[in-house]
Amino acid sequence: MSDVPPVIGPVIGGRATDSRDRAELTAVDDTPLATVGLAPRLLAQAALNRVRAAADGSAPPPELFATAGKLFATAELNGETPEEYRRRVVMATGTPAGAITRAIDGIRNSLSMVERLNRAELPAPFEVPGHTTCWVPRGSSLTAVVPNNHPEPNVTWVRALSMGVSVLVRPGSKDPFTPRRLLAALLAAGLDPDKAAFLPGGHDMGEHLLAQTDLGLVYGGPAAAARYAGRGDVLVRGPGRSKALVGSGAAQDDGLLDDLVRWIADDGGVRCNNISLVLTSGPVEPLAEALAERLGALPVLPVLDERATLPATSRANGEAMAEYLAELTAKATDHSSARYGGSPIADPGDGTAVLRPLVVSVDRPDAAPAGTELGFPFVVVAPWNQEDGTGPLRDSLVVSLLDEHALLAPRVLREPSVRKVVTGRVAPWAGLPETPHDGSLAQFLLEPKGLVTAEAES
Repeated sequence: MSDVPPVIGPVIGGRATDSRDRAELTAVDDTPLATVGLAPRLLAQAALNRVRAAADGSAPPPELFATAGKLFATAELNGETPEEYRRRVVMATGTPAGAITRAIDGIRNSLSMVERLNRAELPAPFEVPGHTTCWVPRGSSLTAVVPNNHPEPNVTWVRALSMGVSVLVRPGSKDPFTPRRLLAALLAAGLDPDKAAFLPGGHDMGEHLLAQTDLGLVYGGPAAAARYAGRGDVLVRGPGRSKALVGSGAAQDDGLLDDLVRWIADDGGVRCNNISLVLTSGPVEPLAEALAERLGALPVLPVLDERATLPATSRANGEAMAEYLAELTAKATDHSSARYGGSPIADPGDGTAVLRPLVVSVDRPDAAPAGTELGFPFVVVAPWNQEDGTGPLRDSLVVSLLDEHALLAPRVLREPSVRKVVTGRVAPWAGLPETPHDGSLAQFLLEPKGLVTAEAES
C-alpha cells in the first residue's frame, strides 16, 4: 500500500482532469489522506455540455453493471486496491471498518440486479396488440449530490445510468473515493465515457449543476430537505429520523432490548434507517436505562479494527461534538454519559475520538431533542399513548411497530411523511428488492408514454 496520498481530480469523458484548485482531505487521525482537485464552475459547465451533447437516452445492458460491481469489489482501479479503498473510506469518514466491508458487498450485490431493482419500482407492463405503455427518461441529465455517511447510497446514481439518464456526480467532501471508484469500475466494464462525469467541488458548484441539469438527486439533512421541498425536478433523500414504537413491557424484554440495540447501533449508527427515537407506551426511564446499559457495553476500538462497532472522528471534532451534545441534551435526562465518566467521547489510542452511544429521555414525544438524528448511536426515549395517535411517528424513513402496536400499521402506512413500516422483531432495513425503501427512484426518473401502432387497427 502506497504511503503517498492520492490526488483525486475531476473525471470528464472517462479521463482524469487536472485542477489547480485543490483541497487537502485529512483522516480522522489528522494524517493526510488525499488531495482533491476541485472542479471550477467553467470546468463543471464544460463537463455538463459534453454529457448533455452525448446523452441519447439509451441504457447500457444489465451485464455491464454486474461486471462493474464485481470490479468495484475485487479489482485494482486507478492504482487503488480494494483494501486501500476500504481503508481510505474508513479513515476519511470514521465509519467502522466492518460497515464499509459490508457496504462493498452490498454495492456489488445491488449492481448485479439493477434490472430487477428498476422493474420492481414500476407498474406491471401493459401491452395489448398495437398499444404499449413505455417508460422513458423525464430528462437526459441528472446531478447527483452524494453523501459521506455510507457508501451504498451511491448505487442510486448508478441505477440512473441503468435507466438511460446521464449523470454528473458531485461527491461528498469526506468520501470522494466511493463514486470515483464506482465510475472507474463502470468505465472498465464498458460504460460510454460521456455517460457520466465526476466533479468534486463545493456547495456552489453543486447548486450550479442542479440548476443546469434536467433532474437532481440530493442526499442531505433537514436543511436540504427544506431547500428543495418545492422542486419537482429534485429528489431529496434524507434525513431518516427512523423510529420504533414499543409496548409497556419493553424494559423487561431482553430479546427486544438486544434487537433495539442492534437497530440503533448497527454500522455505527451512521445509516438513515438506524433508530433514533424510541417511543414507549410503558415507563420511559427504565427503558432508557436498560438501553444505555447495553449500548454502553459496546467496545471502544480503533475504527480500522473489523470488530469496531462505533464511529470515529478527529479529536478536535470530538471536543466540539461533546460541547454540542451537552447543549443539545441540556433539557433531557442523560442516561449514558455518567457511565463513561461524563462524556460520550472516548480515546481508542489511535489518534482519533470514538463516539460512544448516547441515550437520553424526555417527558413528551415532541420535546427536544426528539427528532434529532446524528451520525453515531444517539437515541431519544419518549412516552407515547393512544391519544398521541400517529403524530409522533410522522417524518420518518422507517417506523418499527412492536408488540401490540403492530396493529397501527395500516394507519401509519397512510401517513404521507412515513416511507416504510416494519412490524415485529424485524430490522428496519429488512426487505426485498421489490419492497420500497424510500419511494420509487424509477418513477422519479422515468415517465409513462403511450405507443400506438398500426396493429391497433387490424
